Amino acid sequence: MAIKSDISETRLPADIVRTLRAGIGKVSAEVIEEIQTRIPEYARPTDEIYIKVVKKAVEEAIDGFLDRIENPCAPWDPEPFRMIGKGEAAEGRNLEPLQAAMRLGARVSWRRLTEIANPLGLTPQSLYDLGEAIFVYLDQLADAAAEGFDEARAHASGEIERRRNRLLDLLLSRPPAAPEAIADLAKAAGWRLPRTVAGVALDDQHGTYRAPALPPDVLGGLERPAPCLLVPDPDGPGQAQLLDHALRGRRAAIGPAVPLAAAATSLRWAREALELSRRGVLPSGLLRCADHMAALVVFKDEELVGSLAEVRLAPLAHLRPAQQDRLAETLLAWLRHGRGAAEVAARLHVHPQTVRYRLRQLEELYGDQLTDPDIRFELEIVLRARQALIAARP
Repeated sequence: MAIKSDISETRLPADIVRTLRAGIGKVSAEVIEEIQTRIPEYARPTDEIYIKVVKKAVEEAIDGFLDRIENPCAPWDPEPFRMIGKGEAAEGRNLEPLQAAMRLGARVSWRRLTEIANPLGLTPQSLYDLGEAIFVYLDQLADAAAEGFDEARAHASGEIERRRNRLLDLLLSRPPAAPEAIADLAKAAGWRLPRTVAGVALDDQHGTYRAPALPPDVLGGLERPAPCLLVPDPDGPGQAQLLDHALRGRRAAIGPAVPLAAAATSLRWAREALELSRRGVLPSGLLRCADHMAALVVFKDEELVGSLAEVRLAPLAHLRPAQQDRLAETLLAWLRHGRGAAEVAARLHVHPQTVRYRLRQLEELYGDQLTDPDIRFELEIVLRARQALIAARP
């Protein structure tokens, strides 16, 4: 049996409509009682204001239905029911309780209106049309409420997103924003203040970055010129696995865990690591700055490291490039892994006698410099930088 798309086809004599309207009070009272008894979300016997709101909504629905029966061509204003939908969203509920209340109200109304109309001698067809009109009207009320609900949810979601974006701005500002301002905005954005955070720099060199599926407590700056994230308590249980899953297959760098006030510093380190990854100095994929701190320190000021390299690698400068590479590699292994030729040979996969020969060459070139701990430290810095740059060459 098809339901009519509009109730304008249902016409009842004016005196019958007046009789039905006279019984609205009792019908409304029964509908309200049924709703509050059978739907827990609306059972608030001590909340007088809420009871008045429910009563007004029920009366408006029934009265509006009779208005449309009496004058089918009159324009209908769905705004009151859109506001009801908005109210449900503001209460934090979904639409199920409201839809259940509407269906229950329609059944009770149909039962009582037919009891009122029966003594008036309505034909079976008129009664059928009345029932059909009630349920068509119910659909229209539900559509209006859903529209208001969706609009309110979208507005709330957009407002929360704006607050989170503003919060991210404050957290990444230099100098840091006042803790009170951050705390107030975090509360408004529904974001719990963590003990530590880590900035995440995301690669979007080609403008094709797709947003990852992020945990809800991660603040996202994906629309920024340099996309980034801010991860709360990055060393907390399961956080590393969540990030690995969300960022799998992407080039990204996770900064060190820092106090909230130093969020911008963590992101700065992450961006520097990401740039080194782009150049090939650090591996591609997902990087953690904590695993590459030495490289980040070394490449913090490449000009300074370059100047130091000119001084400390000067004894090798007159050699052919291949000789420089072999001796530099041997010297770095010797500085890193101990002074035994056998151990250095094992690291370099060459014969120990070859290592001894190279070490004698280095002693001749550097002399007493290799006994000075400060010079050895500086040599290791510049040799590590040299090795990383060689590895990054195409």
